[in-house]
Amino acid sequence: MKSFKELKIIFMGTPEFALPVLTTLITNCNVVCVVTKTDKPKGRGNIITPSPVKQAAIDAGIDVLQPQSVRTDEFADALRKYDADLFVVVAYGKILPQDVLDIPKLGCINVHASILPKYRGSAPLWHCVINGEKEVGITTMMMDFGMDTGDILLMSKIPLTDEMTMGDVHDELSKMGGPLILETIDKLISGNLIRIKQDHTKASYAPMISRQTGSIDWSKSAWEIHNLIRGTNPFPVSYSYLNDERIKIWSSVIAESIESNEEPGTIIEVSQKGIDVVTGNGIIRILEIQGESSKKMFVRDYLNGHKITIGNKFVQRNGD
Repeated sequence: MKSFKELKIIFMGTPEFALPVLTTLITNCNVVCVVTKTDKPKGRGNIITPSPVKQAAIDAGIDVLQPQSVRTDEFADALRKYDADLFVVVAYGKILPQDVLDIPKLGCINVHASILPKYRGSAPLWHCVINGEKEVGITTMMMDFGMDTGDILLMSKIPLTDEMTMGDVHDELSKMGGPLILETIDKLISGNLIRIKQDHTKASYAPMISRQTGSIDWSKSAWEIHNLIRGTNPFPVSYSYLNDERIKIWSSVIAESIESNEEPGTIIEVSQKGIDVVTGNGIIRILEIQGESSKKMFVRDYLNGHKITIGNKFVQRNGD
C-alpha cells in the first residue's frame, strides 16, 4: 500500500470550513488537483472572488477545476487524467454522480460537519445549534450516491454549551477536520479502517439556511429563541421588528428569575444589562443588538442613541 506522500488525492471543497483539511492534505499527502465551485460576486461591489479553497490551491501551485456541472463526461474525463487514489470532499456544495464516485481507486471520503446519521444535508452546523444539541462533531464517511448516506468511518466530538454560537462551532469543528482525515487515511492505507453502516431510521435532514431562518417567533420558549439567536450568529443573524424597524439580535441570555403575564414579544425591562422580552415560555434578555442604521453593539451602547420603552413590542411580520 502507498505511503502518505505517495497517495494521489483530489480534494473537493469550497468554503473556509474546508481549508484546514486541505492544508493538512497538502502538507502530508500528494494533492494533485482541487475541485471547487465557480467564482462568485462578493461584497458591496459584487467583485468576482475565488473561493477560499481555490485561493489556497493557487497559492500552493495545485491545479484547480471549477466545473459548472459535475454531471458531464468532460468533467469525469478531466478527473481520470490525474489517476487519483482517493477523493476527499469537504463542503463542496454539489452532489457527485456515481461515475465520478467510481473514479478513485480507494474511493471517496467525505468530512461531514455532524455526528451522523443525524443532520444530513447542507447546513448541519446551524441546525445543531438551533435545535439545542448538547454535543457536536464531525464524521468521516465513505461516500455513496445518497445524501450523506455512506458508511461511517471515524468521528470526533465536542460538547456544545449553551453559550456557543454557530460561528464558534464552525471554527472548532473546522480545526478538527485535519487530524481526523489523517487518522482516517492512515487506517485506510494500513487496512485497519472499519466501515459502519448508518442507521437510516435515526437520520434527519438539515436544509439550507436563508435570511428568513433568523425570524424570531416570540410565541416559542425563551430557550428556543436563545438557541435560534446563537444558531444564526454570525449568519444570517436573528431579527425582529420594533416600531417598524428591522432589528438584528446578536446575542442573548435567559432571564430565569423573572416572570410576566404580558404577551410574547413585549419588552418588560430596559437597562444597561439588556432588554428583557416576554416569550411563550420564560423571559429572554437581549445583550447585543443592531438597528437598520447602526452597527452591532451592546444594548448599553445602543441605548445612548436610541430610545426603547417598556411596553414596546417586538413582532414577527407575515412572510418572514
